[in-house]
Amino acid sequence: MDSVSRANRQAWESASAKYVREHDDLLAQAASGSTLTSVELDLLSVILRCSPDVVHLQSGNGLDDIALVRAGARRVVGIDYSQVAVRAAQRRADELSVPCRYVVAAVPSVPLASASADLVYTGKGALMWLPGLAEWACEIARLLRPGAHVFVFDEHPAAALWTWDEDQPRIRQDRSYFGRSHVNDSFPARGAVEWQSTLGEIVTSVACAGLQIVHLGEHPEPFWRMGGVSAAAWNGRLPNSFALLARLAQTPH
Repeated sequence: MDSVSRANRQAWESASAKYVREHDDLLAQAASGSTLTSVELDLLSVILRCSPDVVHLQSGNGLDDIALVRAGARRVVGIDYSQVAVRAAQRRADELSVPCRYVVAAVPSVPLASASADLVYTGKGALMWLPGLAEWACEIARLLRPGAHVFVFDEHPAAALWTWDEDQPRIRQDRSYFGRSHVNDSFPARGAVEWQSTLGEIVTSVACAGLQIVHLGEHPEPFWRMGGVSAAAWNGRLPNSFALLARLAQTPH
């Protein structure tokens, strides 16, 4: 692991401490409702009706895993490189008796058997931590069974450019859509490096891994709204999130 990835991992460990502090609130949230958006539920409804085995890459607090099981998944294996996040997510799943299991690992080096998933789910702040999308996409293809799907719901690559001004949307002068990375000045641990990819690069990496694009949608709603902020960039005129659904096109060799 390179020095930037090591620093990011330490930052994520620090930020994940909030999942421990907020255990009771997150437990109540998981028990009372779903954290999946309407976009996610619409696109995944047919897949989830088939009781899929799900692998969630970069699973974070694990609330989406509980929601996936409630929506029909047979079981979920969550992968995250934060030991703090994994332990907190496993504790919640155990307390709610939900069939979720968590593994500490850094994507794309996932310690699971090939062809073990009917659905690989990822997003909501995941791709920004990955410096190499080609390796990521190939690992997804390895994990999928023939005919299985990957679903990504994440921040739109252009969203890193928008300011959080409330009067009107503006483009940050310190960022470029075609930049390689930028320092996140709002991340709870502050100073973490976010990797950038264009939407074209994301789609191409998935297609080059042997996956067939089923759906690609761009949406004005952000997947997450910073507390206390009502940014004009979120008012429906700009892309803030995207959804990608792809299917393994052939049996992997």
